[in-house]
Amino acid sequence: MALDPETFDALIDNIRRFVGERLRPLEAQVEADDAIPANVVQEMRDMGLFGLSIAEEYGGLGLDMLEEARVAIELGRTTPAFRSNFGTNVGIGSQGLVMAGTPEQKAEWLPRIASGDIITSFALTEPDVGSDSGSVKTRAVRDGDVYRLSGTKRYITNADRADLFTVMARTGDEPGGRGVSAFLVPKSLAGVSIGEPEKKMGQKGAKVADVIFDDAPVPVANRLGAEGEGFKIAMRVLDRGRLHISAVCVGVAERLIADCVAYAGERKQFGKPIAEHQLIQAMIADSKTEALAARALVLETAAAKDAGKDVVMESAAAKYYASEMVGRVADRAVQIFGGAGYIADYGIERLYRDVRLFRIYEGTSQIQQIIIARETMKRGG
Repeated sequence: MALDPETFDALIDNIRRFVGERLRPLEAQVEADDAIPANVVQEMRDMGLFGLSIAEEYGGLGLDMLEEARVAIELGRTTPAFRSNFGTNVGIGSQGLVMAGTPEQKAEWLPRIASGDIITSFALTEPDVGSDSGSVKTRAVRDGDVYRLSGTKRYITNADRADLFTVMARTGDEPGGRGVSAFLVPKSLAGVSIGEPEKKMGQKGAKVADVIFDDAPVPVANRLGAEGEGFKIAMRVLDRGRLHISAVCVGVAERLIADCVAYAGERKQFGKPIAEHQLIQAMIADSKTEALAARALVLETAAAKDAGKDVVMESAAAKYYASEMVGRVADRAVQIFGGAGYIADYGIERLYRDVRLFRIYEGTSQIQQIIIARETMKRGG
């Protein structure tokens, strides 16, 4: 473990209290305002949440994957927008730099990312490119000591707040991912502009928007790795990100199950609490069993990743199962709450909408199925 057990347990306890006492009471406000209060964001900075996965030498907490997954489970017990606020700094927005950055690049950016002074974002998806991520059309053309970057990225999380983008762009004529390179692109660079945030089905308070590059002069020194390595970097980043999201799904499911148990114990029909009706018990049992299975898969895979094992298949399986699982749990929660589950005051319908996105971003369920099948066949079973 990156932290000694006593220190890590204290961190978990602190986060658990923060979620229960500070964040959950603000859920309805965040939904209504479509924004997270600035003072709460500052509290997250002070707790070190923006630097969970960044090494201590750069000012982060330096958590390993298993520790990060356990933290993500705790953070999943509240509106996903809170975690998303710093999630790109912890995951896809910073990990390309962590994995492939030069010592100079790391020294320049990672301390400010870990402190939350800089917000990062990961720019891969385009108007015509989603699941087929090796077909990016955004181009970076070498011009002396800069690359001229042009193109549009779509549905980019935290784009409205980001100071630094990890951008995937085509630098060569090779087909597919072989012609894609990765770049660190500051928002302040000439030719970079941000579109208006999109109106979304759920996860209010977490914004996505277009990022437009119009002949932006990106210094050669801002390239991550060699030319043509961008797709490999992106896939490595997504492997870790998928485990993180899987853990969040587990946390949301556990929150929903606890809410269901509390409500079912109080709500009475036919002269007794609905928790005593076997068909309600069946839904709770199914939800609990699936949540336990997802937790076990996520934590086992995280430990294997920390041990240096190849977990491409297992990460995809965790993302696939956990994201589908939490959707089923949320659906059962609405059913257990009945009419109340459809009413905004109880928050169940909000989480029902929030969790739908987990089956789409960082690789759809269908993409995970393809990865799982491909890797299984490679391994011979």
